[in-house]
Amino acid sequence: MEDKELAEFLKKNAISLKLNEARKIVELIGRNPTITELHIFNIQWSEHSSYKSSKNALKMLPTTGPTVILGPKEDAGILKLDEEYGIVISHESHNHPSQVVPYEGAATGIGGNVRDVLCMGAKVIAGADPLRFGEAFSENKSVSNRTKYIANQVINGIATYGNAIGVPVIAGDIYMNSSFNDNCLVNVVHIGLIKNNEIIHSCAPENSIGYDVIVIGKPTDNSGFGGAAFASLILDEKNKENNRGAVQVPDPFLKNVLIRASYRVFEAARKQKVTLGFKDCGAGGIMCATSELGASGNMGIELNLNEVPVSMQNLPSYIIACSETQERFCWISPKEFTKTILDIYNKEFELPNVAEDACAKVIGRVIKDKKYILKYNNKIVCNADIRAITEGIRYNRESEEIINKKASGPELIEPESFNTPLLDVLKLPQIASKYTVYEHYDNTVQGNTVIRCGEADAGLIAPLPGKKYGVALKVDCNPRYNRVSSYHGAVNAIAEVMRNIAAIGATPIGLTDCLNYGNPEKPEQFWQFLEGIRGLSDAAKNIFLKGTTQPVPFVSGNVSFYNGSANGKSIDPSPIVACVGRMEDYSKAITLKIKKSGSGVYLVGARKNELGGSAYYELFDELGANLPKTDFASERNMIYGVIDAINERLLLASHDISDGGLIVAVTEMILGGKGAGKIGASLQLNDGLKTSALLFSESSGFVMEIEDKNLAAAEKAFAKYDVDLIKIGETGGDYLIVNHNDKEVVNLDIPALRDAWMNGFGDAMK
Repeated sequence: MEDKELAEFLKKNAISLKLNEARKIVELIGRNPTITELHIFNIQWSEHSSYKSSKNALKMLPTTGPTVILGPKEDAGILKLDEEYGIVISHESHNHPSQVVPYEGAATGIGGNVRDVLCMGAKVIAGADPLRFGEAFSENKSVSNRTKYIANQVINGIATYGNAIGVPVIAGDIYMNSSFNDNCLVNVVHIGLIKNNEIIHSCAPENSIGYDVIVIGKPTDNSGFGGAAFASLILDEKNKENNRGAVQVPDPFLKNVLIRASYRVFEAARKQKVTLGFKDCGAGGIMCATSELGASGNMGIELNLNEVPVSMQNLPSYIIACSETQERFCWISPKEFTKTILDIYNKEFELPNVAEDACAKVIGRVIKDKKYILKYNNKIVCNADIRAITEGIRYNRESEEIINKKASGPELIEPESFNTPLLDVLKLPQIASKYTVYEHYDNTVQGNTVIRCGEADAGLIAPLPGKKYGVALKVDCNPRYNRVSSYHGAVNAIAEVMRNIAAIGATPIGLTDCLNYGNPEKPEQFWQFLEGIRGLSDAAKNIFLKGTTQPVPFVSGNVSFYNGSANGKSIDPSPIVACVGRMEDYSKAITLKIKKSGSGVYLVGARKNELGGSAYYELFDELGANLPKTDFASERNMIYGVIDAINERLLLASHDISDGGLIVAVTEMILGGKGAGKIGASLQLNDGLKTSALLFSESSGFVMEIEDKNLAAAEKAFAKYDVDLIKIGETGGDYLIVNHNDKEVVNLDIPALRDAWMNGFGDAMK
């Protein structure tokens, strides 16, 4: 075909392959592809599935170390809890679907991420949800109304699905700004518990020729068809209705049964010492799951699509193969164990009675020839090299540096009193209490939650009954920092998420990332992506695993490109990271709430004129350029000192300094996680900085509550890392009073602080 004719053919068949990509398929398979093969390559060569623009750059990230059991090469990574157990973690995005159909998009995002953890053989034990939405207070009412609708529906989708499957949400954050007006971000993180000798891999087992391929779950329909390719396109509001078909339909109650049934299969397989392959049908559906299972095991796969259970008549072969119908998995099983799998799902857990036409069924087999073969109605509709499908496309994209000519922040007039600015900052959606959101989620459903959302800088669970281990989870990324500098924004994300983990007394052991960026075909937007990875890499390599000089490793992650609108505007670069922490004894964990009157309030981390990207500048619609710059040695030492002091039971409360700066950190400690705090604080700050910078600069650090009887020991714990404790005040009263040098700059009672902080996010959502 000529280029014009080929382009029209691809468009007519809803295939987003570029012309050069379509021609490369011909080159790889040696003939013109069938329509089914075109759809297969279209999905598997999308950014979402192939990482064709990002794979080379991701090699910059550290992925190995003493805490790693399994790095980022399967459905989820695994971190070492102890010699017997590991923590499985997966981090995914469901951005485009959530913008188009927010409730279903968010719910199915949870479903897919839970499947990733389950497929490693793990019990899913907790989750987190970093979310980014558009303007809630836009002068354009249609924009703000749409933002509120999307945000509320996303939160409802997460709550409905997570609550129904019994997985607690223990961490998360929410940011809102205009860059997300046309493209929200819904990232999800889940962790699971696995014995180190019971891991199930998402690949065809060694010597598995002749093994059965089994699909389980909901019957296939046309929902979600092309979802992976859709996730790799710029959203266009004009195509909103057409895009709805690319979003899956969730069924959390069926998923609950599938999870419990899968646990039974794990149990039976371990008892019989059977090696299996297991993978969820996520992006690309059965096709993606089975082709990747085969390719990862260096095997071929042959399927008979007529054997796939369907709920709609006359579906074409490419929809049966590639539909992203939710609540489905694929097993690769030796024939002698297949009946056990089928009986557990179909008879013991009665899938056909749980949802119409749901079942477990054999649909194909593993073959020696490294081909991917699909048959339908006695015809071969796909016959291609399996690695050409899964690995046949890579790009080396061009990048172009964006020069930021600003060197500092704007010159703002200092007010006489900072009462009003503090209250206004507390009302900002990213800072205001998310208590109404946390309470929407069931965050104690498994009975192992130690610290719930909002009570501290990180969530904490006790995953092993009878043992004292605690597992901490937190997510982070400030989009305004990344708007100023993709590099320093990424560095700050790592530094803050590790401070969050340390602030409760846990030790960071591993990271994940979800890299949400714009169009990789635009050199300046791809440069932002590369700078973000460079920042993540530098931070992970220089804020070491405690007790070592080795990097904190990335064991799982995701890349989400094309986050923007049809007018060419991209989201703020958003390398959202999650961190897992470990505690030997969860009873030593502390929260951020002030516990007693008469305690000392102490600071570590020098205050600097670093208001760039700050919440304070946001009040004045300013951005600035003087971002917090991370000193890696200082960051390490502060983190280590806080961990040691908490584990020696020397601190009553601890909170990292980030959004809103020092004054917001102290205010949140007064109010506590639910706004129920009743003990105030008086601060005396002696510093040559401007008051605005002293109070609101977001330079890294910690604020701690320490009793006098523990002060000497606490000073010794920090001195071990050459960190000085600076006393800045005392707890007590029912107010917040702040003096800067010889001038009172803040004097607010707790009810005024509570009213601003507790109502700010609710006002944004009304």
